[in-house]
Amino acid sequence: MPSEITGTARFVSDLHLRAERPDLVRRFAGFLADTAAANVDSLFILGDLFEYWIGDDDLADSFNADVCNLLRSTADMGVSLYFIAGNRDFLIGPRFAAAARLMLLDDATKVGAGGTATLLLHGDTICTDDLPYQEFRRLVRGEEWQQHFLARPLSERRAEVESLRRRSAKAMQAKTAAIMDANAGAIRAALIRHDCKRLIHGHTHRPRHETIELPSGPAERYVLSDWDTGRGDALEIGAAGIRRIDLTI
Repeated sequence: MPSEITGTARFVSDLHLRAERPDLVRRFAGFLADTAAANVDSLFILGDLFEYWIGDDDLADSFNADVCNLLRSTADMGVSLYFIAGNRDFLIGPRFAAAARLMLLDDATKVGAGGTATLLLHGDTICTDDLPYQEFRRLVRGEEWQQHFLARPLSERRAEVESLRRRSAKAMQAKTAAIMDANAGAIRAALIRHDCKRLIHGHTHRPRHETIELPSGPAERYVLSDWDTGRGDALEIGAAGIRRIDLTI
């Protein structure tokens, strides 16, 4: 992973691709084609590319293979692909990365973009007010849980994920919007800890741009949109500066 992004880079998050939403895959395919045609050098996918991912041994599934092939074709056209795991697809691993020709990045990745030190996150780690979620995240990101889960048959894993999705949707109904949003203190702490003046993330499904005052001076935060509610966006950083690409259908 280069410490400084050269050329033009695009950033997306929270596509939530799944077989029952072929429209999302068509939108993503169109976006990838435009990204290559526009001579974009790098594409960063900041998590939740898939609605869920139950392990790299599910690559033989036709839907998963189709998405993988879309990514690989884009990489073959000269676009460097990078991926930060989301809360839905944190089990994406080296086999998928090799097949899709993308590079896996750390949960918090610092890069230089347009001359500005930029922190890239999925975004769930700064939603610190949602204590039950943070406890769940610590559990499923642990090696013991993952080894146990991945040792189960694909059919059992798929059923378990469907159950988790239902429970998660029910739990979210009981949470306020403020609890599920990023915590202002956690945002500032992340920027200071990584010595960055820009933060780009998704996860919250609350697209926005804001200025944040730090002891070292002003910083900025860009929040990417989700794609599965009729809207969608991408952020582009290049020689002309920063622009948000509206992908709303």
